[in-house]
Amino acid sequence: MKDNFEDNSEELDLIQRFEQTLGNNGTAFFDINDFETIIDHYTANFEYKKALVACDAAIAQYPFSSELQIDKAQLLAMAGSLDDALALINEVAEVESGNPDIHLTRGIIYSQRGEYRDAIDYFKKALAFAEDRDDIFFNIGLAYQSWGKFGSAIKYYKKCIELNVENEAAMQEIVYCMEVTGSLREHLPFFQKFVDDDPYSYVAWFNLGNVLNKMGSYDKAIAAYDYSTIIKPDFITAYNNMANAYVFIGEYTKAIEAFNAMLEHGEPSAEVFCNIGECYEKLQQWDLSRRYYQKSVDLDPDMDEAWFGIGVILDAQGKWYEAVHFFKKAVELYDDSADYWVALAAAEYHVGHVVSALESYARAAEIQPNDKDIYLNWSIILYEQGNYDEATDIILNAIELQPDEAELYYRACAYLLSAGKYREAYNYLENALILDFEKHKLLFEFFPELESQRALARLIDQYRK
Repeated sequence: MKDNFEDNSEELDLIQRFEQTLGNNGTAFFDINDFETIIDHYTANFEYKKALVACDAAIAQYPFSSELQIDKAQLLAMAGSLDDALALINEVAEVESGNPDIHLTRGIIYSQRGEYRDAIDYFKKALAFAEDRDDIFFNIGLAYQSWGKFGSAIKYYKKCIELNVENEAAMQEIVYCMEVTGSLREHLPFFQKFVDDDPYSYVAWFNLGNVLNKMGSYDKAIAAYDYSTIIKPDFITAYNNMANAYVFIGEYTKAIEAFNAMLEHGEPSAEVFCNIGECYEKLQQWDLSRRYYQKSVDLDPDMDEAWFGIGVILDAQGKWYEAVHFFKKAVELYDDSADYWVALAAAEYHVGHVVSALESYARAAEIQPNDKDIYLNWSIILYEQGNYDEATDIILNAIELQPDEAELYYRACAYLLSAGKYREAYNYLENALILDFEKHKLLFEFFPELESQRALARLIDQYRK
């Protein structure tokens, strides 16, 4: 840990010295390794313009370095200047054609241009010269994946992982391709073999756990993650995946234990505190839940999920005035969550803020227009206020968006009946009965007085099987 801290500190000092030089419009000597560190730092943080500035400064000091020219071509490609990148790498190729990085860079550029066949040809040329072949196999896999040829992508991702089992990007992509092709179970022996060959490899167990997790074999996935943490007790990512698997199967107490292991072996995390708070919420242990949500917002005041979680607890306890405050804070931080707006709408309505509730439902429907429950809950407020026409308009708008949802038709029927529009009501009822006869009971659940409508009963009986 100390070595990593010192390395990071030295890198930041180097970046600061470089930026001070630029700010003073001065010149300072940096050796070529320093420049590589500076360029890598900016690239890792997606600051491509700064990386290009550093690359140009490096080339000014080391004009005959082909590696720096290749770096610049790759940066131009990352920044989207594909034609400039290709022109530069072609210039470098005239001088040093045997460098595998030239073929690799050409492959990356052609892949970004969508010319996947040419990209793969260049990647394969790079294989003939390269010592570190796993990165090239990964790029071939990525090109095939972008091309939509998932079977070929899997083949090359496998080659990459066989050379470097710790390549996280290859693991993520191969699992995605296997999901798309529905072949996770078929390829399970590939991941099992790494464990069989080296049962003390925490990475092999972790990768196997990820595949089992995607397959829905959560108990086996948890066991694999457990082996991984036994071998490497400070493997935080394995604890995280284990905890999430426990959450998925509803084992919240065990999930809390795994999240606590993350805190034991790592730094305090607002996200982990929030996750623990949610687990206690599921267990209805309100005090503990709120305590961890509060720890989360204390550590990161912008953790919208934790503000929302406190609101959920207060709502469950019937403390709606307080819940409104926390839900409002959540939507301030993240305006695009329909769940947040729906919760706020319900709490506002509980405290009698009808206008605010209606506005919140309107925002929720804007974000998630295909959620029928939003329209049902939104419209019932207007119905209860006696605004039958407005309530009906909301439901009819929902029907346009979701024409196969029987519940919407039943609700439209009820509102139209309440407004005295019987002919229209029966039309919507017929559609509802055709879509889902059994749901006609919902009509009487919400509006028991409709049972006295004889014409309604006769119409329902006509569709009874």
